[in-house]
Amino acid sequence: MNEGEFATRLGLAGIPTAAESIMLERDMRLAGLTGGRYHAASLTSTESLEILKRARDAGHNVSASVSINHVTLNENDIGPYRTFLKLAPPLRTEDDRRALVAALASGLIDVVMSDHNPQDVEVKRLPFAEAASGAVGLQTMLPAALRLIHNGEMEFKTLIRAMSTRPAELLGLPGGTLRAGAPADVIVIDADTPWVLDRDDLKSLCKNTPFDDARFSGRVTRTIVGGRTVYEHV
Repeated sequence: MNEGEFATRLGLAGIPTAAESIMLERDMRLAGLTGGRYHAASLTSTESLEILKRARDAGHNVSASVSINHVTLNENDIGPYRTFLKLAPPLRTEDDRRALVAALASGLIDVVMSDHNPQDVEVKRLPFAEAASGAVGLQTMLPAALRLIHNGEMEFKTLIRAMSTRPAELLGLPGGTLRAGAPADVIVIDADTPWVLDRDDLKSLCKNTPFDDARFSGRVTRTIVGGRTVYEHV
C-alpha cells in the first residue's frame, strides 16, 4: 500500500514515496557523475518526476518508464483489500496518477510498460498484508491504455510512441515504425468496440489481473509478425 490516509484506514503498513525517490536521486547523481546511460524502470510519484526532470535539465542520459497500472489506477481502486491490486511499487494517489499521465504527454516519461508479473492464486488469495505483489498485464495493457484516450487525458500518437516507437529507439531495435523496410510487425486496433474482461479468457496461466470484470472500449483485432498474421479476433 501507498503510505497515507487510505492505508491507515485499512490498517495496513504503507510504503512512502521517499522509498522510491531517495533511490532515484542517488541513481541520478551516479548517472551524472559517471556519464553513463540510465533507465528508471517504474516511476510512481510526483517526487520522482521532479528528480527525473532535474536530471534531464542537467543533460544526463536518463530515460524512464511507467506501468500501465500506475497511469490508469490509484490506491482507492484497492477498495476492500483487493489483493489483485497489490503491486510493487504500490498504486499511489490520484494526484500522482495524473502527474504521471502529464509526464507521458510532455515526453518526460518515455515508455509505458505492462509490469507483467504473474502470481499463482495461492499467493494472491491471502490477507492483503500476506499476499504477494504483482499481476498479469500483457493482455490488458492496450485496452487499459485506451481508457486514457477515451477520457481525453492523452492523444493517441503520444500513447503509440510510449508503447512502441520510443521503446524501440531506446533498445536500438528496428521496429516501432511503419517506414518502408522496417519489420512488418503490426497490430490492427478497433479503438471503440466495447467489451468486459473475463479473467478466464486471459492467455496467461495466472489470472491475477487488477482489471477483472473491467469494462473496456477498444481491443486488438489482428496481430501481424514479420508480415504473417499470428492472431485474429473473431
